Amino acid sequence: MLMRTDPFRELDRLTEQFLGGQAGRNRPSMIPLDAYRQGDRFVVHFDVPGVAADDVDLTIEKNVLTVSARREWDSGNGVEVVASERPQGTFTRQLFLGESLDGDRVDANLHDGVLTVTIPVAEQAKPRKVAIDTGSADATAIDATSS
Repeated sequence: MLMRTDPFRELDRLTEQFLGGQAGRNRPSMIPLDAYRQGDRFVVHFDVPGVAADDVDLTIEKNVLTVSARREWDSGNGVEVVASERPQGTFTRQLFLGESLDGDRVDANLHDGVLTVTIPVAEQAKPRKVAIDTGSADATAIDATSS
């Protein structure tokens, strides 16, 4: 099971909206995601448009998956910027990986601005069939007396 770590996401969005997008310029922005379970694995898609694979950092520490991406635009010398609306800087997202997921076998792929992270369900968390013993006629009693 995946759990999000930022309960104040909507508050941050509203603050940025009311303060003209200047709130939080020095702190990392949130990366939007979609997450779902597909059979024996969880799949998470992170939107990181315009970010090269070298500028994405994916780490797992103590069941916490952290994705950081950096996008910067250098206008260069002699360039007059007319509009600059695309977000720049560092973007991060953290997810808690439940005990039912195998953080040692994570796979990641970046294609068309979408980072896809696949996390398999741990073997011990997969459903398994348990054999039922019906007993046998040759059952023996266990002596439980102490000496």
